[in-house]
Parts: sequence; C-alpha cells; structure tokens
Amino acid sequence: MAGRAAPAPGALLCALLWAAAAAAGGGPGDNPAPGAFGRVYRGAVNISAERVYAFAYRSEPGQVDAVRVYVNSSSENLQYPVLFVVRQQKGVLSWQVPLIFRGLYQRTYNYQEVSRTLCPSEPTPETRPSDQIIFVDVASMAPFNIAYELLVTRLENFQLETNKAFNFTASPSQPQYFLYKFPQDVDSVIINVVSDAAYPCSVVSVQDIVCPVYDLDHNVEFNGVYQSMTKQAAITVQRKDFPGEQFFVVFVIKPEDYACGGSVPSSIHESDYIQAMFFSFLSFLSFYLGSVVVAFVHYIRVQRKASAGRLSPEHGSGMMTSSHPISASTPEGSSYGAIDESSSSGGRQLSSPEHRPPAGSDTDSSVEEESDFDTMPEIESDKNIIRTKVFLYLSDLSRKDRRIVSKKYKIYFWNIITIAVFYALPVIQLVITYQTVVNVTGNQDICYYNFLCAHPLGVLSAFNNILSNVGHMMLGFLFLLIVLRRDILHRRAMEMKDIYTLDYGIPKHFGLFYAMGIALMMEGVLSACYHVCPNYSNFQFDTSFMYMIAGLCMLKLYQTRHPDINASAYSAYASFAVVISLAVLGVVFGKNDMWFWVIFSMIHVLASLALSTQIYYMGRFKIDGPDSDLGIFRRAVMVLYTDCIQQCSRPMYMDRMVLLIVGNVVNWSFAIFGLVYRPRDFASYILGIFICNLLLYLAFYIIMKLRSSEKLLPIPMFCIVATAVVWAAALYFFFQTLSSWEETPAESREKNRPCILLGFFDDHDVWHFLSAAALFFSFLVLLTLDDDLDTVRRDKIPVF
Repeated sequence: MAGRAAPAPGALLCALLWAAAAAAGGGPGDNPAPGAFGRVYRGAVNISAERVYAFAYRSEPGQVDAVRVYVNSSSENLQYPVLFVVRQQKGVLSWQVPLIFRGLYQRTYNYQEVSRTLCPSEPTPETRPSDQIIFVDVASMAPFNIAYELLVTRLENFQLETNKAFNFTASPSQPQYFLYKFPQDVDSVIINVVSDAAYPCSVVSVQDIVCPVYDLDHNVEFNGVYQSMTKQAAITVQRKDFPGEQFFVVFVIKPEDYACGGSVPSSIHESDYIQAMFFSFLSFLSFYLGSVVVAFVHYIRVQRKASAGRLSPEHGSGMMTSSHPISASTPEGSSYGAIDESSSSGGRQLSSPEHRPPAGSDTDSSVEEESDFDTMPEIESDKNIIRTKVFLYLSDLSRKDRRIVSKKYKIYFWNIITIAVFYALPVIQLVITYQTVVNVTGNQDICYYNFLCAHPLGVLSAFNNILSNVGHMMLGFLFLLIVLRRDILHRRAMEMKDIYTLDYGIPKHFGLFYAMGIALMMEGVLSACYHVCPNYSNFQFDTSFMYMIAGLCMLKLYQTRHPDINASAYSAYASFAVVISLAVLGVVFGKNDMWFWVIFSMIHVLASLALSTQIYYMGRFKIDGPDSDLGIFRRAVMVLYTDCIQQCSRPMYMDRMVLLIVGNVVNWSFAIFGLVYRPRDFASYILGIFICNLLLYLAFYIIMKLRSSEKLLPIPMFCIVATAVVWAAALYFFFQTLSSWEETPAESREKNRPCILLGFFDDHDVWHFLSAAALFFSFLVLLTLDDDLDTVRRDKIPVF
C-alpha cells in the first residue's frame, strides 16, 4: 500500500456507506440509501419491508454539531406503530409513532409527529475536520403498508449565547435542548425563560454534557436540576458545578397542565361510583327521616293531651309531664341523707318558681361574667358535710346557679371546635402529601389498602374507604340538631317558668352533648384522612377523637348526677392531650422498648388509683393537715384508719366501692397485659382501655338506675337494644382484617379480600357504616336515659 495516494474524504464516506450496505444484506429496501440533510423522505413500511437511511456530515475542529430528526405517520393504529431507530457512533435513540405519553389517572396522549435532537458529537482536539455517520432505520410489524415521512436537519443555532435572546418552539412530542458554554470571565449565569402563554405546562432542566439526554416528560426529572413553569422560569447555574464548563438546557412540554396548577382532567364517573354515593347518603338520610317522624309523633301527642288539659307544654327534655305538682312531702324514712330545703344553710329557696330569678335573666350570653351571679360561697362551707353522707340525692349536688354551670359546660363545645381545627388541618396536609408521593412515585408499598377492593377517584387511591365515613359526619350533625331541639324546648320552658324545669328531673346542661356531636363528625373527617394513606405513622389520626368520644361519654354520665363537681373543660381536654401524647410516644417507642411499657403501666395504675379516690370521696379527698411536716402523714394515717380498719367490714359507699374495685381490676389487667405482650398497635390498645371503662361505667349506671326503681322509657330502651345489636355487627366486620400495617406490604396483601357490598365497599367500609350508627345510638342512650325522671323531684333522685 506504500505509495498509494490517500482517498479523498468524500470517497471515504462513500466507501463506508456501501460497506455498511453490504454488511446489511437482504432484499430490496434493506440497503441504506444515502440521505441528504433538509430533504423530506416519504415511504411505506410493513412486516416484510423496512427502510434504512444513512446521513453523513463533517464536523469542524472545536465545533459541536447537532442533528435533529423529524418524523410523522398518518397511521393512528396503536397495534402497529412505525418504529424509528437512530444509530450513532456512541449511542442508539429510538421511538415510535404514534408516540404515547401518559398523564394523570393513566390517561394516554398520542402524537403523530415527533422530532428529537440527537446527542451531539463531542468536539475533538484534532486540527482537521472529522466525519460523522447516522443511520435511521424505519420499520413496522404491520401486515400492511404504513406511510411515513422523514426529515433530518443540522441545527444552525444550537449553542446559546450570553445576554442574547433566543426564540424557539416545542411540544410534548418535540422537545428541545441547547448547549451553553461558560465564557472565560463568567462564573455564574441565570437562565431566564419566558413564555407568551401561561400554558401548556413546561419543564426547564439543566443537565451535564452526557448522553443520552433526558428530554421526555417521563424522564426529564431524573437528571440535573429542573423547574416547572407556566410563563416564566429562572435557574442560576455556577461554573463550579460543571467541570466541563458547559451544560445542556433542556425544554420539555408536559401533555397535561396539572403539574403547573392547571385544571385536573375530568374523570369519568362510572355507574358503580354514583350508585355507591347514593347508597351512602340515602342510608343515613333515613336516620334524619326517622328523627323527623319521632319528633312529629311526639308533637302530636303533646298537643292532644295539652288540649285536653291534662298535660303542660313540653319542656327541655322533650318528654311529657303531669300538670299536677308532686307533693313535696316525703314519706318517713325515705329522705335519709337528704337536706331539708326550708332549713338548708345554703338558703337555696328553690321550692317554687317565685323565688327564681326572672326568666329573662336566664341567659348564656358571653358578655356576662360569673361574678354577675350569686355563686353562693356558703356552699363551700358545707359541701364536705354533704358529700360525705352515706346517701346522696341530686339536690345535694345541683346547688350551684344553673347559668354558671351551663356556661362551664359550654366551654366543652367551643374548645373542641378549636381543637378540631388545629388538629385536622395539619393532618389533611400530611395525608395529601402521602397521596401525592404515591401518585408521583408509583410506589404502592407506602399505603396499606385493600387492593382487591380499592376504587380510585381523582388523586385518591381508595375512594370507597373515604366515602364510607360520611355516616359519622351526617349522624354527628343530626345529633347536634336533636340536642339543639331539646335545648330550645328547655329554654322555652324556662321562659314560661315551668316548675318542672326548675326543681324536677336531671339538670339540663347541653354543652357536653354538643361537644360529643362535634367529636363524632371529626371522627369521620380524621378516619377519612387516615384512609387516604393508611400506614403505621398516621394510624393515631383515626383514633385520637375516639379517645375524646369515649372520655366525653364518661364525663357526661358522671355529670348527669354530679353536675356541680364534674371536671372542667380545661382539665378534661388537658387529660385528653396527655393521652394523645402517650399514644404518639407509644407509636414511636412502644414497639420494642421495655422501659416505655414499664413507665406507661405505672402511669396507668397510678392514674386509676387517683381517679378512683376522687370518685369515691366525691372530689373531697385531700391529704393535708396542720402547718407541720407531719401533717400530711397524720392525715394519711387517719384516712387509712377510718376507711380501712374502722369500717373494713363494710365500706361507707358500697355501690361506688364495687364499681371502683371492678374498674381497677380491669385497668390493672390492661396494664399487666401491655407490660407482658407489648402490643405493637398501641393506639388500639389505649382505645380498648377507654372503651372498656366506658362500657363498665354505663353498665353500672343502668344497673343502679334499675336498682333505684327508676324506669327505662321506650325510646331509651330501643336505643339501648339498637346500640347493642349494631355494635355487635360492627365489631364482627371490624375484626375481618383486610390489611395490616404491622406486617410488610407483601404480607398485608395476603389479607386483601374482594368487595362485599354493591361491588364497591369492603368489610372495613361496612364497619364504618355500622360504627357510625352505633355511636349515634350510643349518644341517644345518654341523651334519653333519664327522661323518666323529668317528673321526679331532685331530692328524690339518688346519686350513684
């Protein structure tokens, strides 16, 4: 080969092209045809015929050349797309036409026209030009011909310049990117991008000079730094971040505007979604209808008997009372432990309405202060004597001005609204973030759904679990309406100076009932929030207001016959705050840390003893004494001697003692169980403690009520039976575990089951429906349980 002249560059390119063609072999259409830049090539391909084009160009020394390929096809057949493969010296780029992009809710967008910029050749240090070759393969698996068009061009303005505007256009299927090199005297630059229209949504990305370039909607966020934009974006880039002192600026247009705050594409509501919504709302609207029917029947009965002159108008409880006053005389022996109203040191003078304040003064306006009323400080001097009697009656513990007591209990209502707002808003924000992460990453191991019955809607992955909580909100609001009706009727009776609202029946204070209604509604809200993304970290959202519901119910039971000495709203909610704090600590430390369970069990036992002491001594137990160091011990010894030694054969307050012994046995059993087994689901463990204590107290209350020869009217009896039946059914579905965040996501899915109701709701959704109804009936039990006492004098109603 010595002495042979070197071939001209053009001849070299031609030899390379035809050598490649010979290597390709095959029949007609397989040989690469030399292509020309700027020329449009039209053709057709099928399963037996493909086309190969070869494009050659020469790069000047130190220059970066970029080539752009435009293709389109008139075929919209997704089964047989046209495939384009571009082969370069150091890479391969491929796509299909129609090009498919996926948007929100797995929507697809098809594009018939596609253009891509090929990864540019790197500048060479050589002093002479270098030659580059590009092969474009066009193929299809279609059994018929599919037409296409191909255009390959060299980009003349590929490199951006400092302080010089550059205009271009792009689309989802035709992204653009350009090169920028730092000048010698520039250490940082700002890339300022401006669009004439706010939409479509765009992404501006800065990437290193590496092939391949991420310039599509589904991969632009995987490399470099990026910003989404509507009309403007600005990215600051520093020279030190790019050792090569150059970078690509990539522009990608998204197929949807959702990422930039645009409207969410409307989803198609299937018939099963509409049917499920109708079922949910109509099921609980039937409770509203039933309440209206009961109220109407009650109104008709009252009007008939009132017109006959046998009954007085309805009063606060909504029950009917005899118009004949009950004799104030007491049979001999039946008033043991009661206070003689005529000689009471407190000077109550409540035996007749004439001694009452004017009806107009019975207001709960917030402008009035407690100092405006007669708080009867003399009661403080004799309440120790009153509460230590063996037999107490309601008149002994309802001596305070009802207006002051009523204000005290209304604080429960206003405080729980404040708590609900400050608690719920961060929860909603957090679960939306969880759901967004699931949607963006596609990682369905983050949330523990029942995937066999998960019906997505919008951004929500399991809309059925959220919809089924509508019952808590609807029935909570209905309970508020029922309480409001009773409150209004009671106020009217007070304005009429009805004697039966003054000295008869249980004192009517509705603040705790209002708080219970709000708590039931918030349980629905927070349960829905939890089911947006159920997992170990946010399960306490679903139980926090259940603690409050159980606590409020116990407080309401106690308040019924202890209206003057019940806990204040501030101390009650502070106690709930401590419980929720312990629940959070249990979630964090309760899994494996023995020290946490030891401390919690000690707190549980000590709290049970302290609360039992307060209940047994009616809030009057204090270990105090003279101003000496031995005073506190002397008082303790006296209490032990009096209550444990002197009367060890029979406690002074037998009924209370039985309740408290059983209650302490239950609570100590819970403490021992937690200490031994350390259940991982700490939130449910605490909730079980609350529920068991509530059921125990309610059972004790009903038993004592029957022992005292009091009656259960038809409505409370119906509510008690309905509560028991519905709770039993609800708990059956609750224990049908469909997922478990205590296990791995894979193990949790082994528990998944298909839908059981309307092809839309699963067992846990049925639990939501039934538990909402059960809580509603439970509240009605507390609201109506003592309606039989509306015609009984308070000095005849025993305290237990």
